[in-house]
Amino acid sequence: MAPQPARFAPERILIVLHGSIGDVTRALPVAAMVRRAFPRAFLAWSVELPCFPLLQGNSAIDEIILLERRHWWKNVGPFLARVRAGNFDLVLDLQRLFKSGFISWWSGAAQRIGFHREDSKEFNWAFNNLHIPAYGDEMPKIEHYLKFVDYLGIERFPLEWHFNLTAEEETSIVGHLSKTSGSFAVLFVGTRWESKQWFPSQISQCADQLQGDYALDVVLLGSKDDQRLAQEVETLSRSKLTNLVGRTTLREAIGVIQRARIAVGPDTGLMHIAAAVRTPVISLWGATSPQRTGPYGYGELVLQGRAPCVPCQRRTCAIGRVCLQSITTEEIGAKIRNALSDEKRAPVTHAG
Repeated sequence: MAPQPARFAPERILIVLHGSIGDVTRALPVAAMVRRAFPRAFLAWSVELPCFPLLQGNSAIDEIILLERRHWWKNVGPFLARVRAGNFDLVLDLQRLFKSGFISWWSGAAQRIGFHREDSKEFNWAFNNLHIPAYGDEMPKIEHYLKFVDYLGIERFPLEWHFNLTAEEETSIVGHLSKTSGSFAVLFVGTRWESKQWFPSQISQCADQLQGDYALDVVLLGSKDDQRLAQEVETLSRSKLTNLVGRTTLREAIGVIQRARIAVGPDTGLMHIAAAVRTPVISLWGATSPQRTGPYGYGELVLQGRAPCVPCQRRTCAIGRVCLQSITTEEIGAKIRNALSDEKRAPVTHAG
C-alpha cells in the first residue's frame, strides 16, 4: 500500500538517473510532479554528460550534479563529495543499477526510494531502504517511473517536460532549417545498438515517399557516429535531404523535432523526445519491445518487425536484422497516412 503523503515532507530531494537519453526523457515528468508537490524543497538530479542537456533550463530542477565518466578516476571523488554535501533527506533512485544504488546510499538521505527487489538489477535494492511495489518489465517504463510519484502519495498531473530552449538555441535551429522550404519530416538515422538500426534503403525509400506523396521536406537527425550512414542514405535517395546528422546539439535536435510534422525511426532516444514534444512518431521495432519502451502516446504508430526471435534484446544481430527487414515500405507508408490524417498534439508542456 502506498504511504500517506504525511510520511514525506522532504526539504532536499535527489533524483538519480544517469542515462540513457530515452530513460531520462521519460523520467522528466517525475521531476515536474515532485516540484508541484513540494514547491519549497530543493530538487537536484544526478546525471552523466550525454543526458545533461535534457535537464538544462528545466524549471523543476534546482541543481544538476554531473558525473563525467571520461576521466572518472579524477571526477568521481568530487562528484561523490557534492552528493554527500547536498544533505539530501529524500532520494528517488530511478536507475535500478549498482551505481545508482551506491549514489543513493552515499547521499546519506534518511529516505531512499528504489525499485522493488524483483525489478532491480545488480543488488540495487540493497542500497535503498524504501521500495515501490513489484510490477515487472511488462509495464511501460514511463508508467514505472510514475509509480514513484504514486508511492510518494503525490497526485498525478498532465505530463510536463520543460525543455525550455534558449533564444540562442532557437536562432541556431532556424539556421539549421534554413534550406527547408516549408513543412518537413524528421528521419532518425542511427541507434546505439546495431540490432535496432533500420537499413539505408528503408530510410531513403521513406524519404522519397514523404517528399513524393506529401511534399514534405526531409531532415535527417542523428549523432556524429551516424554520419557515414547518413551519407549512404543521401546517395540512395532521389529526394533532396537536409542532412543534420552530427551537426546539431541535442537541444537543437529537440527544437528541430518539435517543428516537424512527423518523425520516423527505430528505437532511439530521439524517438522519445519526439513523443515528449508531441510530434507524431512512427517507430520501428525488432530487437527491443515497444510494450516496455515504446514512445509515450503513439502506440498506434508502432511497427513491429517479424522474426521468431523478436524481441531478442541483443545489441548485435547474427542473422542480418531480418526483423527490421520485414517492415515494408508499404507498412511505413500506411502509418504515415494515419499520422498525417490524424495529427493530434496533446496539451503538454514542452520546448519553446
